[in-house]
Amino acid sequence: MITVQCGNLTLSAIEAVIFDKDGTLENSHPYLRQLTIKRVRLLDAQIPGIGEPLAMAFGLVENKLDPQGLMAVGSRWENEVAAAAYIAETGRSWYESLAIAKSCFKDADSTVVADAETCPIFASGLDLIEQFFLKGVKLAIVSAARTSSVKRFVEDHHLSHKFNLLLGSDQGLHKPDPALYHYACEQLQVSPGATLMIGDSEGDMTMARQAGAQAAIAVNWPHLPSLSFANADAVVTDLSQIQIIHP
Repeated sequence: MITVQCGNLTLSAIEAVIFDKDGTLENSHPYLRQLTIKRVRLLDAQIPGIGEPLAMAFGLVENKLDPQGLMAVGSRWENEVAAAAYIAETGRSWYESLAIAKSCFKDADSTVVADAETCPIFASGLDLIEQFFLKGVKLAIVSAARTSSVKRFVEDHHLSHKFNLLLGSDQGLHKPDPALYHYACEQLQVSPGATLMIGDSEGDMTMARQAGAQAAIAVNWPHLPSLSFANADAVVTDLSQIQIIHP
């Protein structure tokens, strides 16, 4: 168990830390922007005229990706459903619409590739993981991305041995459902009250607070717009601002 200090916030007896991935540990914003553009282009080629409204639904406005928009914080399934809904408005059946969305997403994945170069880890995130690991803290990633994406991230950065649990959105629960956080805690064999959540979206903060986490800390990186997090116990602009003070 450790004590964590973040500004005026002091957390005692922390046994586990649960991280988000995209935008928290992984600098995936440029990659997600390119992936969004590719998805929109492929879908518009299939269904002419759908591109502009779909881009806005994904959170892509004037070629800028909203860090709190659907593409940035939503699961793949949620993005596929949103795309299928716009396709269905053209008169196609729901299952055909969903199949078109899935196919375009798959094609986009083959040309816009996530790896250690396109999705680098934040340096202070790597340092923080190392500090927690050396203190024997249990570590988990709970992400809106698929579990395969989470595993790819930790393997790309040689971190597999440092995490006790990797959870993506394809296990049946989605943020901000507190049941997802409870499930993670059960797998880690810790009480929610002995955990700290670190994320970059209101969904992360809401999930952790409703699940009874001791605290939820939001990171709002300085290269992104300044955001407010109603359910965060603290907001940092760099993960180096989270420090272990004991033992």
